[in-house]
Amino acid sequence: MPHFECSSLFSDHAVLARDKEIRVFGAAENGERVTAELWDEAGRLLARDTAEARDGKFQCALPPQKAQTGCVLAISCGDEKKEFTDIAVGEVYLAGGQSNMELELQNADEGQSCIQTHVNPLVRYYNVPKRAVWNEEAIQANRDARWVPVAPGTARDMSAVAYFFAMKLQKETGVPVGIVDCYWGGTSVTCWLDGDTLDSVREGQRYVREYEEKSAGVTMEAYLEKEKAFQADMDRWSKAVNALKKENPAITWPEINEKAGLCPWNPPVGPGSPYRPGGLFATMTERVIPLTLTGVLFYQGEEDTARTAHYDELLSALIRLLRREFRDDALPFLNVQLPMWIADGAQDTFTWPRLRLLQQRVCDQTKNSALVCLIDQGEYDNIHPTAKRVVGERLAGEALRLLHGVSAPDAPRALSKYRAENTLRVRLSLPVADRGEGDMLLEIAGEDGKFYPAETVIRGEELILSHPGVPRPVSARYAYTDYARVRLFGENGLPLRPFWLC
Repeated sequence: MPHFECSSLFSDHAVLARDKEIRVFGAAENGERVTAELWDEAGRLLARDTAEARDGKFQCALPPQKAQTGCVLAISCGDEKKEFTDIAVGEVYLAGGQSNMELELQNADEGQSCIQTHVNPLVRYYNVPKRAVWNEEAIQANRDARWVPVAPGTARDMSAVAYFFAMKLQKETGVPVGIVDCYWGGTSVTCWLDGDTLDSVREGQRYVREYEEKSAGVTMEAYLEKEKAFQADMDRWSKAVNALKKENPAITWPEINEKAGLCPWNPPVGPGSPYRPGGLFATMTERVIPLTLTGVLFYQGEEDTARTAHYDELLSALIRLLRREFRDDALPFLNVQLPMWIADGAQDTFTWPRLRLLQQRVCDQTKNSALVCLIDQGEYDNIHPTAKRVVGERLAGEALRLLHGVSAPDAPRALSKYRAENTLRVRLSLPVADRGEGDMLLEIAGEDGKFYPAETVIRGEELILSHPGVPRPVSARYAYTDYARVRLFGENGLPLRPFWLC
């Protein structure tokens, strides 16, 4: 090992978080003293700190800095010195989750044209290497990772959601924006929790127990053989799908399924699986800790819709874990609510709307959090919609409102209810209008809990709901379905948020 080694999060073009303590860290021999210095564009020293390495690691803490560009970060130990240029101070977001956050700009709508023409040196990204096992290959991949500014030909492998988020946020704030991409398709939220957190939550214990039962006796060699066969099947299917899309860009997913077959998604279990509980926290998230963050972007939940009725417990545990590990009890958490989706020919499971409501519950109960409503988005039989601009820009709107106090558009929501004779009145945060296309999706129930489609009258910020079979309604819910087209929107164009008022 070199005399000392910086985390690759500190490289040329890196973005450091403004207005917070800036932590600079890496590896060094015990007892070695490491000094970090930040110089501004004019060559003036902004900050310096020296720390002694312990347990093979060092960490310097520089005082908060204002947003700026053109800085130099110098890190030295003894007679060794490393200098990184074009350092920016701005906002830094960790982008996490599963495949809809993972979907790369090159595969998104507008992606190819953006890649060819975009120029924004104030938007930069760092991809945490996707590694399911921590070994020499993973160590080298993390050493080689670097920050990349957005310029023609770059950002192909950047999260499309995070790209559109960063581009809008940078335009609105005028400060540099850095994205740390840290995600893996098909993962449960439990993949991103550490062992102690999993053990502290009953649902976490259940996930671990079930995975251990499935993988009992599977050796690494056996797992790797199964994983190779699985990946070959996935590659063949993906190649067939891409060929069909190239031949006919308007082809539908039912047609794709008929010609290419169903996606062979059935990843094997075993000690090398990225889908094991706690695995990716250790091999990916820990590589970023304790970077100073402005906030967290998270888009996940699809994998857990049919696996738990207590997703809120797991998601809350994740937020607590990230806030603890990144040393910020109020670290903003910007979450994405699941859109509409159902597989072709499938029956409504009502698991997706349940998880959406749990996402909303966590947001409502968690300080410094926000939830992007996507109930008007999603595609029939396509769990990976490629229209990611709307997702990223709605996330940016939430960041502007939560972190910057900007009066950005918000999706209308249900606030309360009361009964008036045989109707149930629902008060909303904003007026809504009926666009007339799609399903009303409003239901009411009496004390027996049986829901009926509601006859609906809209009066600005109030919904008046009734049904002949419910003379004394007590509950109302909206959009409780895996998939449908919605028709209720606020004047700002954002959809009414799903709700269940008991």
